[in-house]
Amino acid sequence: MQVYTITELGAALLQAVVTAGLAFVCSYLYRRHGKDHFAWWAGALGAYALGMVGIVSFLSTGLWAFLYAHQVLIGWTALGFLYAALVFSRQLRWRPWFWGLAAFPVVWSFIAIFVLDDFGLAAGAAVVFLAGTTFWAGVVFWRYRRLTGSPAAGFLAVVLALWAVHHLDYPVLRARGAWNPWGYYLDTLFVLAMGAAVLLLVVEELREGLVTLTALSGDLRRADRQDVRDALLARPLGLRGVRGAALIAPVGDGVRIVRAVGACAPWTDGSLPVRVKELVAEVASSGKTRLEGQPRPVDGTPPFIAALALGGPAAGAPVLVIAGDIAAPFSALDESILSAVGAQIGSALAHAELTGTLEQRTGDLERLSVRMISQHEEQRRRLGRELHDETAQVFSALKLQLGSLRETAPTDLRPRFDRLVELVDVGTRSIRSVTEDLRPAVLDDLGLVPALRALVGDFREWSGLAVEFEAGSVGRVRSPGAELALFRALQEALSNVARHAGATKVQVTLSSPTGRFRLLVRDDGTGFPAGQPHGLDGRPGRSGLVGMRERIVAEGGAVEVRPGPTGGIEVEVEVPAETEAR
Repeated sequence: MQVYTITELGAALLQAVVTAGLAFVCSYLYRRHGKDHFAWWAGALGAYALGMVGIVSFLSTGLWAFLYAHQVLIGWTALGFLYAALVFSRQLRWRPWFWGLAAFPVVWSFIAIFVLDDFGLAAGAAVVFLAGTTFWAGVVFWRYRRLTGSPAAGFLAVVLALWAVHHLDYPVLRARGAWNPWGYYLDTLFVLAMGAAVLLLVVEELREGLVTLTALSGDLRRADRQDVRDALLARPLGLRGVRGAALIAPVGDGVRIVRAVGACAPWTDGSLPVRVKELVAEVASSGKTRLEGQPRPVDGTPPFIAALALGGPAAGAPVLVIAGDIAAPFSALDESILSAVGAQIGSALAHAELTGTLEQRTGDLERLSVRMISQHEEQRRRLGRELHDETAQVFSALKLQLGSLRETAPTDLRPRFDRLVELVDVGTRSIRSVTEDLRPAVLDDLGLVPALRALVGDFREWSGLAVEFEAGSVGRVRSPGAELALFRALQEALSNVARHAGATKVQVTLSSPTGRFRLLVRDDGTGFPAGQPHGLDGRPGRSGLVGMRERIVAEGGAVEVRPGPTGGIEVEVEVPAETEAR
């Protein structure tokens, strides 16, 4: 065996080993990600490795059958590269006419090796087929690069185009030994370059998909119920090749479009493309991500539809549909990653819906509370008015009648009449006290500040505590309801001091900073018990404070209960105020 033949064998074996290694890498990627284009790359590279084994066997034995197997496998390799490119960029499905292309290497290699005697004709047709098929694959990746701006796809397109040109030198140089062993080394270099480009595509897709999904997760955490859907649909529109997105929920045997943007905006429940309905139903029932490709859509939808299950195969769980001009924006991501992200998005949507429902119920309860408070105050006002206008008048008339009877009664009965008049006076004072508690007349007659001052004076008198009241030039409270809420708040705060604080001194301050009306009640008592949470948490025994908060919040204000700066407790109440002093 000549030296150049041994060198050629070594170069061919090196190419076979490198190609087999890359085929193994693509097989791993297919098992890892489950994407069909990885399987086709692995198959094409595996065929290439076997083809190199065939040429090594031919060089070693001289049997033409090995050369025939080599030619067939190399032809299938080029077709495998082309179909992998089409599957990657367009999710193209196998067509019957592809069998004709696959049969060409089988038929022509037999004719070229066993029938024809003209080497130029035999090798020329095969080389044109190889070069044309490889160049076509490069064109597919170049178009993908133009659609998406993918640097890895552009690099792979250049590699395949150069490899196609390299195929053309076979009849002129390599078949005549002029390129041995450098032709094999150059083929090995093209194989390595293609493998690097494939890995760069994977890294590129992983990076873009993860960045997008991470950003989407951040959007969902910061968004409210309305913004969650907007963020969920807006983020995919930033992906390469994506033209529209929709959130679709299965309802019985049909679907309901929750929201749609971009190219999906014209979709309606009744006009949703059939293939989209079927895809949504399948994904909703299985909980697995699916991609549907249609190179020539006839219904005006983008050619590729990807569907991501949100929340798993739960009844009524929505599905995120992404429509675009390329296959899958998340095509390199694992099914497990997509399932986890889908579950996260589904949880965010469910949380947003629950939050929205809670906010609605909270608003309903607040409105109901305001209504109840308003009705309660109205009942108190009506009852106070009836006691004042009717019952008190009856007592006054009774006192006058008793006075008249006393004047005409025998002398020994007059002390008894005096006792009856005293009882009537006691009843009158009791009615006035109840009337004042029900609706403070001083608040209606004199205004807020005198009413609060009178309330503090009464509390100082019956509690025996040192109470200071300070009110400078204050603004005007926005509404009578707010005035009453402040009065009731001070009543409750002082009552709590007397019952729970163990204080000796209380300071009440009334002020009106810009736009607000502030009431501050500070005591020097024992403060909060150790280990007990501060503030208004609705626990038993705090219903008065909770009622205070409901009144103030109903008037657009706020209540804060906190430890005092030098001990004791501070209660701060704020309501909106007007600016005129009074």
